[in-house]
Amino acid sequence: MTSRLRALSAQVRELEATLRAGGGADKIARQHKQGKLTARERIALLCDTGAPFVEIGLLVAYDDYEGQAPGAGVVTGIGIVHGREVVIIANDATVKAGSWWPETIKKMLRAQEIAMRCHIPIIYLVDSAGVNLPYQGGVFPGQYGAARLFYYNSIMRRYLRVPQIAAVMGPCIAGGAYLPALSDVILMVKGTSFMGLGGPNLVKGATGQTIDGETLGGATAHTEVSGVAHYALDDDAACLAKIRELVERLPRGGAGGPPQQHDVTASTSDRHHSVAARTESAAQGHALYDLLPADHRMSYDMHTVLRAILDDGELDEFQPNLAKEMICGDGRIEGIQVAIIANQRGLIKGRPGEKPRFGGIVYAESAEKVAYFIDRCDRQGIPILFVQDVSGFMVGAEAEHEGIIRAGARFVEAMACARVPKLVLTVNHASGAGYYAMAGQGFDPDFIFSWPTGRMGVMEGEAAIQAVHGNALDAAKKAGAPVSPEVQASVDEMRADYEHQLDARYAAARGFVDAIVHPEETRQVLGVALRASLHNPGPHIGAFVLPPQPEIAR
Repeated sequence: MTSRLRALSAQVRELEATLRAGGGADKIARQHKQGKLTARERIALLCDTGAPFVEIGLLVAYDDYEGQAPGAGVVTGIGIVHGREVVIIANDATVKAGSWWPETIKKMLRAQEIAMRCHIPIIYLVDSAGVNLPYQGGVFPGQYGAARLFYYNSIMRRYLRVPQIAAVMGPCIAGGAYLPALSDVILMVKGTSFMGLGGPNLVKGATGQTIDGETLGGATAHTEVSGVAHYALDDDAACLAKIRELVERLPRGGAGGPPQQHDVTASTSDRHHSVAARTESAAQGHALYDLLPADHRMSYDMHTVLRAILDDGELDEFQPNLAKEMICGDGRIEGIQVAIIANQRGLIKGRPGEKPRFGGIVYAESAEKVAYFIDRCDRQGIPILFVQDVSGFMVGAEAEHEGIIRAGARFVEAMACARVPKLVLTVNHASGAGYYAMAGQGFDPDFIFSWPTGRMGVMEGEAAIQAVHGNALDAAKKAGAPVSPEVQASVDEMRADYEHQLDARYAAARGFVDAIVHPEETRQVLGVALRASLHNPGPHIGAFVLPPQPEIAR
């Protein structure tokens, strides 16, 4: 029988392949005919050969716009250039000419936040017709509209000193021109790039002047006349080679330089592991497909999952015989020291004379245990990986009298205020306030990933049905009669809605997770994320923390 994880992974892979094709073969051929590479081809040339590229937000908006916005028209992620982690934003001109949908802005802002939070360089590969005008209401206005991109540009350049390199490799129209203009270096490709607040048609309509695009805002115009751009390159390949050269010469100790902690940067081979080590990791990852049960409600041993993710399968567990429903411990991922906080499932045997506890539930004692462990990690500067399979906090008279509210608040505060990198991997349930306490998205973890089996929601569908229709269902059961057709229709609709909304693809389409990762890729993806986050010694609080500034004269 095919496992649930294997079946869902196959479905996700099929969807990913479709999305990575962008606008399709015809649009790709058109791009090539124009003498341009596609966004993904550009990224492949930019990044080190064989190095991983962790794509962020691939599934965003896949289930909207009748499927006409694959990837929301932009590719974002973390790549490796000359052994250095960088954020990449590349407009996909095969999707509506790379125009900006509302979700395009969401993806680009998330990528900028990763660069700011991690203090790593960001590279913009611009090839966009600007705002997708039918959807301008979700792009132009608002606190997190397109203007936020330029705000982040400015903060990175003036205060955070995060290197920004922009390559105009196609059109760059209207307000979008400020994206490269607010970067440190601008490159343009001769013959195929254009940068201007208005194109030739707009200029003619507004001023009556007739002018071609190359003369108005081409590579030669902006590198030899206006001085807005800094390098003019002959083609895409030359442009990407120049970007690699610019990245290589960045200082190694400043923003975007290699992390100094945990001794993970001795060499490129050490940082990204040998082929043999990756093959071993992938083999262990494939074994993970059979570790999760066929039914998400069934129990399993979280330790087996952790052993397959951690280097050499080693976890030095912290207080292993106390509050066993919460696993805390130390291990390594691709050589990097990391603390683990995970939910154990199943029925947990208590101490002599105590009742057993339900796995996946946070009790007062386990909340206190985790809070102390988080504080220890914060003091020692150890990044934390939260492995989620949580159904919530314990309820009932006994839990309330034990002070579950106080203990839960202690857990949440410790997590929220920890200054170390926080990564999240959802393997099954992510429900209720337990999801929040396990570094839910609202608490700004550095990265949040999910397996295809992840189920994110306030509660499971059956629990929601009981909460809403429990009285009617109980009354019908006592009377020995079927429920009314209206109630049954509502129950069926609620069950279907919850099952749809609890799917990891639903979460990924809305940006609730950065990416769905497959089991055999998990260690490598977490390794890239950890290395990226460790460029910033801290604090890891929010999207960015401004360095101390001179006092304003009063």
